[in-house]
Amino acid sequence: MTTTLPRPATWNARLPDRSPLPGRGHRLRRAVALYGPVLALYGGLKLVGFGVFLYLLHTTGDFRSRHPRFGGGAQPWDVLATWDGWWYQQIAAHGYEPRLVPVPGATGMITLEGNSAAFFPLYPGLMRLVSEVTGLGTYGAGMLVSVVASFAAALGIHAVAARFGGRRAGLAAAGLWAVWPGSGVEWAVYSDSLYVALAAWACHAVMTRRWLTAGLLTFAAGLNRPTAAALIAALGVAAVLALVRDRRRDGVLRPLVALAVAPLGLLAYLGWVGHRMGDLGGYFTLQSGAWAHEFDYGRQTLDVLTSVPVGSDDYLFAMPYADMIGVGVVLLALTLLPLLIRLRPPAVLVVHTVVTLVLVLGSQQIFANVSRYLLPLFPLYLPLAVALRRLSALHLCTLLGTAALASGSYAGYALFELGVP
Repeated sequence: MTTTLPRPATWNARLPDRSPLPGRGHRLRRAVALYGPVLALYGGLKLVGFGVFLYLLHTTGDFRSRHPRFGGGAQPWDVLATWDGWWYQQIAAHGYEPRLVPVPGATGMITLEGNSAAFFPLYPGLMRLVSEVTGLGTYGAGMLVSVVASFAAALGIHAVAARFGGRRAGLAAAGLWAVWPGSGVEWAVYSDSLYVALAAWACHAVMTRRWLTAGLLTFAAGLNRPTAAALIAALGVAAVLALVRDRRRDGVLRPLVALAVAPLGLLAYLGWVGHRMGDLGGYFTLQSGAWAHEFDYGRQTLDVLTSVPVGSDDYLFAMPYADMIGVGVVLLALTLLPLLIRLRPPAVLVVHTVVTLVLVLGSQQIFANVSRYLLPLFPLYLPLAVALRRLSALHLCTLLGTAALASGSYAGYALFELGVP
């Protein structure tokens, strides 16, 4: 007869550790398995492009003789905090001074001094907070916020794309975000990465019917960039469709609350600027008078598109290298838009993409900036990502790695050194 001996007490004590029930370790391993490849691919591609960018900056040589606002500094990478980055540092360090100051002898014009209110407060506010907590200066804090936000944006873009073509499509979309024209500002003292992170996760929240989260993220985006108007419109259309088509599933209160909360950030900042300037439209007066940035129904964009490709430089703000990149990005966006619509994505993605295109291409601006102004068009990655998912991991990395080598030049050096980012 066989006798079964009882298990030692120490065996039973170990059983919970061997249990398949989920715990912290299980969730951590799952998160690493799911998001680790995304972060690794995005970070690796950015490091490749960033290395090329820094090499090109180092070989230019004369950066120390320039004004810090326009690319001068002790190190070549100080250029990453110039132009808009210079203004963000001033706001983070000294706050706002919103006022309208006429240029002497130029009726109706505004000086470039004292116009910090043209830059929205969320990004410099985070810079100030990070600087106070970590002891970093405004440059280091701005870079830290941008880099962390760029990884958050990569995860958000992956999450959106994965709902269409699975994890491989999501991985490809995150890689495209790393090498897209204009991506040089993702790792710079600029607010673009933070805005795209908020926009991507807001769209994902709408797609997964987390209305309150979507409303709060859109509210925050409205405190970061004026083009949040496109995101507000996208959420608004999605909320109305939910109320009309899926009222039983989504209810009424949650979409309505999201609809009410979403525009408050943008409206609050525009209202505050107008109040401080004594002009309800003060922000737009400032943009037009100080930055020559206003909605002109696409006249300048048409001028550029018909001038740059044939070598004409008789239009406003000629920056040949950056402008050529901008023309290519505009044509690429217009080509990918019908391919996106063919996939029949949710309305929130279509509206966000179309309204962003209208706002950017319909405005007079420094056209060299258009490649970064169109960075929020991450839904346009979807057609390419769905196609690229068929590639093996090796082929995908090879293709994106080659693009990363080029991106250090076209997405970084051409913008910061040869143009105006």
